[in-house]
Amino acid sequence: MNDLAGKHLVLGVTGGIAAYKTAELARRLQDHGATVQVVMTEGATHFITPVTMQALTGRPVFTDQWDARQPNNMAHIDLSREADAIVVVPASTDFIAKLAHGLCDDLLTTLCVARACPLLVAPAMNLQMWANPATQRNVAQIRADGIEVLGPASGDQACGEIGSGRMLEAHEILDDLIAFFQPKLLRGRRVLITAGPTREPIDPVRAITNHSSGKMGYAIARAAHEAGASVTLVSGPTALATPRGVVRIDVETAREMHDVVLREVAGTDCFVAVAAVADWHVLNASGKKLKKTGAGADSPGLSLQFAPNPDILAAVAALPGAPYCVGFAAETEDLHANAESKLARKKVQLIVGNHASDAFGRDDNALTLYDAHGRTTLERADKLVLARRLVAAIAERMAGAS
Repeated sequence: MNDLAGKHLVLGVTGGIAAYKTAELARRLQDHGATVQVVMTEGATHFITPVTMQALTGRPVFTDQWDARQPNNMAHIDLSREADAIVVVPASTDFIAKLAHGLCDDLLTTLCVARACPLLVAPAMNLQMWANPATQRNVAQIRADGIEVLGPASGDQACGEIGSGRMLEAHEILDDLIAFFQPKLLRGRRVLITAGPTREPIDPVRAITNHSSGKMGYAIARAAHEAGASVTLVSGPTALATPRGVVRIDVETAREMHDVVLREVAGTDCFVAVAAVADWHVLNASGKKLKKTGAGADSPGLSLQFAPNPDILAAVAALPGAPYCVGFAAETEDLHANAESKLARKKVQLIVGNHASDAFGRDDNALTLYDAHGRTTLERADKLVLARRLVAAIAERMAGAS
């Protein structure tokens, strides 16, 4: 995907062992359509060479404030004026302190102070350095100055200690950068999303479930977070990674999902019910593994009794002061009729319909939106692209309803 197509980024590198991760980041940024101009501090060159970064980006690397390659000898001005953003990875303790106090003693610090574009930094340092009160004051100051701070994470550190201060991985920084450039259509909103299948036990080792992969729901959760929302994802069993910045709560059964949603829905502005929730659960589920009884053709077999599961979407829509409710309808036939019937029956604001053959397992999809004003088609696309379009449509409808 070209999520960063047309974006020109200045990638600043400061001194620290995490500088090696910038090589992967530079490649990933370009894979997503960005052009990358690297600027390194003198300390950074002790950990990774300018030759490496030049080879990866196809551009000469700048390290010297007095670089004569710029005709006017003002690299600190010219480089920032071309950029959509400056991203400093890693950002050392010393560099953050300089930003907090406006100090400019090399090209990268001068470039950041003279910039006319957003600045993002990914801190990387020892856990005691991160926890130091001076560092925390400096981080608070640069945040107050409008600088985006990415991370840090907690984990193993090069010094052999374990704790907070570890730099984010390249793919995490990439996701945060992509999110940074997305329109903040849901800024300040709280969104609750269900995704994936539910699993209804027959016994401790067997269950009734469905083919839902959770991909569409997880894409919507990511897109809603990118749009500025605070997102809680209630997920049935999937193998998917939690989207960056999203709070995930795992459940197994439809009744567990129902209980968690009703617990979490207070204060929610939008509820998106994407999960493929089982309509029934096994009433006579066994507490121990069921064994075969007889091997012949006349074996009596297994008799299961079913009871209906609660309707999560309808329950949320019926709440006093209910959030804006979005349901999904995956149908094998008569999509329009069934989706429109569901819209009326559930008493929700929006139903998103698709064919069951598109709904499960695929990386792309096509959707039709049904609301009080009729139908809107979202043409086939990658599920994340489609999720961003859906989030934009939801945001537009929510703004019109307020």
